[in-house]
Amino acid sequence: MSRDNALRELGDLLGILPVFWDMSGQERVTTPETYAALAGAMGYDTHDAALPDIIADLHQTFADQRFPIETVVEAGTSLRLEFGAGHDWSLRRAEDRTPIIAGVGEVTLPPLEPDVYVLSLIDGDYAQDVTVLAAPRRLPQVVETTGKDKIWGMSAALYGFVSERNGGLGDYDDLARAAECVARHGAAFLGINPVHAMGHADTGAFSPYSPSHRGFLNTAHIALDQVSDAPTEASADLRAAPIVPYAAHKHAHQAALETAWQAFRTHPNAEFEAFCHASGTELSRFAAFEALTELHELDWRLWPAGVTVDQAPPERVRFHKWLQWIADGQLSQVQRRASTAGMALGLYLDLAVGSRRDGAEAWCEADVVAQGVSLGAPPDHLSPGGQAWSLAAFNPHALRAAHYGPLRRILAQNMRYAGVIRIDHVLGLNRSYWVPDDGSAGAYVRQPFEALIALIKIEAARHGTLVIGEDLGLVPDGFRDTMRRHGFYGYSVLQYEKDESGFRTPGTPSPQVLSCFGTHDTPTLQGYARGRDIDWWQQLGWIDGDAASHERAQRSRDVANLQGDAPGIQCAVHGCLAASPAEMVCVQLDDVLGTVEAQNLPGTVDEHQNWQRRYAVSVAALETHPELTMIGACMARHDRRTSKITEGAEA
Repeated sequence: MSRDNALRELGDLLGILPVFWDMSGQERVTTPETYAALAGAMGYDTHDAALPDIIADLHQTFADQRFPIETVVEAGTSLRLEFGAGHDWSLRRAEDRTPIIAGVGEVTLPPLEPDVYVLSLIDGDYAQDVTVLAAPRRLPQVVETTGKDKIWGMSAALYGFVSERNGGLGDYDDLARAAECVARHGAAFLGINPVHAMGHADTGAFSPYSPSHRGFLNTAHIALDQVSDAPTEASADLRAAPIVPYAAHKHAHQAALETAWQAFRTHPNAEFEAFCHASGTELSRFAAFEALTELHELDWRLWPAGVTVDQAPPERVRFHKWLQWIADGQLSQVQRRASTAGMALGLYLDLAVGSRRDGAEAWCEADVVAQGVSLGAPPDHLSPGGQAWSLAAFNPHALRAAHYGPLRRILAQNMRYAGVIRIDHVLGLNRSYWVPDDGSAGAYVRQPFEALIALIKIEAARHGTLVIGEDLGLVPDGFRDTMRRHGFYGYSVLQYEKDESGFRTPGTPSPQVLSCFGTHDTPTLQGYARGRDIDWWQQLGWIDGDAASHERAQRSRDVANLQGDAPGIQCAVHGCLAASPAEMVCVQLDDVLGTVEAQNLPGTVDEHQNWQRRYAVSVAALETHPELTMIGACMARHDRRTSKITEGAEA
């Protein structure tokens, strides 16, 4: 067998797709070099001499398996499995070694709570474990969770909140106050960008979609005035800065936290100790990583050989555990205050598609992370060479062998604070695009789709969380229908919902969506109306003058189509969303305030002030803002209200 054929066979065994079609319809064939790079990322030696034995071993492993590697069952329903008859068997929870049930002969599972289990089957000298994922039939839905058929909420950038008490970066107390404010206008939720851990020692990382670890919190958002013994005098210059002063804020904020820690550490605290105990080895390992970055390079891949958890200074490990305890308490308090204010769902959090390859998650979960590749996106009209996001990819085979524990912990950590969660780039549950470091072309790797869907349903059931799957762009035929059957809400962005006849009504053909006008990656409502995104494309050389003129002419027609007879585009768009059949609609704070510039311009780093712009209106002034009052009244007229309207809002 030739090397190319051997690599294709190995790729097929490992789930590397041989071909895909990009957004332009061009066929992209996986090259031998890519097969070799992606197989190597999964831990396989692809040298010529090793290939035949590896392929033979994989075939033999599959042939020797008498039972499925995993199975998905419906939680709460007794089930007789079609395999395992005549064997000794036992069932345990994946994180526990003690069996909860055992038997001989026919394998009949009792009604199981939503959870991940391990079924151990023994026949003489042969033994095999089967991962059993007991999941509800569907994810939680709006009507069963809120008692309403249709709801609305607002999204905002936490980092951009302005108040007289924060230090130049929006904090968790600002978030609670904003939630209380929009709750009084009838909103069911308040959405924000990810609040994943960014890396305590890293003063340069601030994009919320390039976190260090998705299973822990961004401590830069800790409200200092809620921390005992923390100095709270914030520089007026930092608060007045036109953009977020990340580096200066981090320096002052961390100095205040260090002061508070020195006072705290000398006094025993049972709640802190209980938090550390409940968080287990995962928190200990994360805190050790944070402490080690204070001794070595920020990028763990540049550390000296042999650096281990045990080398982290114990007192610094406790400090980083304490930071997570404070952040956990404050974010939990946000959700409680939102609920008390009348929000049906409270926080709507965002789960980033991956973590930085140099960060804590890639180090803590190194056993299940693919090495030598980055998550990314295939070539499209804006990025002809494709995109590599420098984000770590989970090796699906290693993740399966770990009974999905690392991913499950990340899901649980995010859902525990939220009534709604959005999973960025949800197509990654089906297949993910890996870009090799060696320069060879990227390709798609198949993921354990049914198991990952079940895992999300398990955690959503445990936490009562609605799930939105960001499914924009090109997805396989039938993908969205499959996701709807499982109870995922789709993501419908009005400015993209066009066909030959114009803009489609939000929530059609399926109302099982969250509809909005734009996202953090698209122009704001006013930016769209003014063609600000087109200005940027031309300024950056992405389109020439003729193309820009064509785009502006089309944009003028689109804006006129959207506005119709309404007195303004804001009134028209928000009225359209409110009146639509979409079960959830979301209004951006940027659009409430009439902001022109977008939060982020994809494809740029320094050219555009991504993730840095602060709001022009303070959190305290937001409640009486006339546009928010009008939006709340509009949503109420269309029966989307889920809490008490501010007095006078329906006038």
